Amino acid sequence: MQIPYSEKLNTKKLARIFDNKSESYKLFWFKAILHEVALGRSEISFRELIERMIIDAWYMVSEFKLNLGPADTLEKTVLHIGENENFLPVEKEEVLLAYLRSSDDRELRSNMRVLSQNVPYRLQAPLIETPDSKMWYKTTVITDYINSQDGVMYLIEHNGALDNRIIIGEDWMEYLQNNLGILIGWTDFNLITYLQRRNPTVPGISNKIYPPQERKLTAATNYWKHIIRQGGVVDIYSGDKLTTSSLSIDHFVPWSYVASDELWNLIPTEKSINSSKSNNLPDWDTYFGRLARAEYGAYLVVESDDRARQLFDKCAKENLNNEEVRYKLYRSGQTELYFTNQLEELMLPVYESAKNMGFRKWTYTKRAAR
Repeated sequence: MQIPYSEKLNTKKLARIFDNKSESYKLFWFKAILHEVALGRSEISFRELIERMIIDAWYMVSEFKLNLGPADTLEKTVLHIGENENFLPVEKEEVLLAYLRSSDDRELRSNMRVLSQNVPYRLQAPLIETPDSKMWYKTTVITDYINSQDGVMYLIEHNGALDNRIIIGEDWMEYLQNNLGILIGWTDFNLITYLQRRNPTVPGISNKIYPPQERKLTAATNYWKHIIRQGGVVDIYSGDKLTTSSLSIDHFVPWSYVASDELWNLIPTEKSINSSKSNNLPDWDTYFGRLARAEYGAYLVVESDDRARQLFDKCAKENLNNEEVRYKLYRSGQTELYFTNQLEELMLPVYESAKNMGFRKWTYTKRAAR
């Protein structure tokens, strides 16, 4: 993915700012700069940019437990806040920002100072003449050196640690503003590539860097309601017969891991049970067989009922995004054994991966569902 060319600026060098990275800091620092540029700001404190870095990393780390690096201070900061404060993974930005600006948590402040030590300077390494390596370890010296160079994106006003400020040059400000959408997409592309390398067993990374706008469950809900009315469906967790009045669609492997609404991972249950299950993994040995029987029962209804077929086809458009899966699992003439084996082959690797990422095992009890 290429960035827009400029006759005034060395965009070839800009395109290299993410080349050498062992941690995620450069990606989040540049994302934070673009966020402030979108607000028309060209002078921004380190503190404000690091607050934005934490907010941008919040959802992907607190909801999906994504690994940002081997010893990533940004990831450590998000986890520390999550362990000590009662914030949701989809917490509003203004709530997080108010906390970051008012908190007197010593570890949080220490981590923010660590984040201020290297990335503000090293991001611009491709844009400057190679300095003496010793300069990187003396912030006042490297600040003076960067400020003496032509072509840098921003100068640094040295006020001390988090009170330092960047001052974006006029030509760079114009370039960033004029190409904001492309540059955000380019940064996200690099972030996704980086996260895929750090989290090789996690599916759907591209769906996990921003909070979801909407889950597509309407078609699946209508489909399962019809199945329940036609043949009856037993709740795989409680063993009770389901009705349509208190129906909830559950992601067997939690949505917060798969970040998708694939039909093969959706199963109807009671609202109270779904709430109790929350972000946990149903015990495989207890529940997978029940899941497979319920899914195969629905498959048989579709095979013999025209309305069920219509609802399934509508659901498939939104909730079956892999044609190979649709052919293997839902084509006509499947035996229950074949269907179950195909479903297990599809789901078990995803389940095991989620378990390895730290999602907790769950079994249903009536007390837990209340």
